[in-house]
Amino acid sequence: MYLEEFLLVALVHLLAVMSPGPDFAVVIRNSVSLGRQTGLMTAAGIGTGILIHVAYSLLGIGLIVSQSVWLFNLMKWAAAAYLLYIGLRALRSQPQVLNTEGSRIDPLSPRRAFTQGFITNGLNPKATLFFLSLFTVVISHDTPLPVQAGYGLYLAFATGAWFCLVAVLFSHPRVRRAFSRMGHWFDRAMGLVLIGLGIRLALSQWLERSDQAL
Repeated sequence: MYLEEFLLVALVHLLAVMSPGPDFAVVIRNSVSLGRQTGLMTAAGIGTGILIHVAYSLLGIGLIVSQSVWLFNLMKWAAAAYLLYIGLRALRSQPQVLNTEGSRIDPLSPRRAFTQGFITNGLNPKATLFFLSLFTVVISHDTPLPVQAGYGLYLAFATGAWFCLVAVLFSHPRVRRAFSRMGHWFDRAMGLVLIGLGIRLALSQWLERSDQAL
C-alpha cells in the first residue's frame, strides 16, 4: 500500500545523500588519513545522527525550529563552529609517524570517530530542512506514524550504509597509498574544505540575501 511512497522517499534520499557535503568530507578525510575502522565508525555516527532528524520530524519539532529564525540560526552557527573546529585541527596537521600497516600510530579512537560523524550530521541544518520537507511534502500526513518511523529507520540505515561504502572505497590500500604521498598535505587540504563549508554555512543567510538582491 505504501510501496510507491517508500520508493519515492528512497529515491529522494539517495539523491540527497550522494551530494557532497560536510558528512562526505569528514568520512573521506578519516578514511584516507586514519584507515577503514575510523572511516566506518564515522559513517556509523552519521547514520545514527539521522535518527535525530527523524525524531524531531515525527514529533513536529523540526517545523518549530524552521519557523524560529533565532533557533535555526543558532543551529547553523553551532554546525559552522564545529566544522571550523575540525577543519582548523586538520589544517594544523603535521607529518605523522606510520606503523607497518601504513596507519598512524595515534589514530582517532572509535568512539571519537563515531561522535565526530554523529555531531557533523546532527548539527547539519541542511539535513533539518531536508527531513522537514521529506516528512511534510513527500510523506503523506495520512501515513500511519509506525510506517513513517519505519521510513526513518530505513533512512538512517541507508545513510550509514552509503557512507560505509565511501569509507571502504577511500580506505582501500591503493587509494590510501596514493594519498599518503601527500601525507599531512591531504589533511590540510581537507581542513580547508571543512573550513570553507563552515564559513559558507555561517554566512548562508547573508549569501541568500545577496542572491535575492541580484
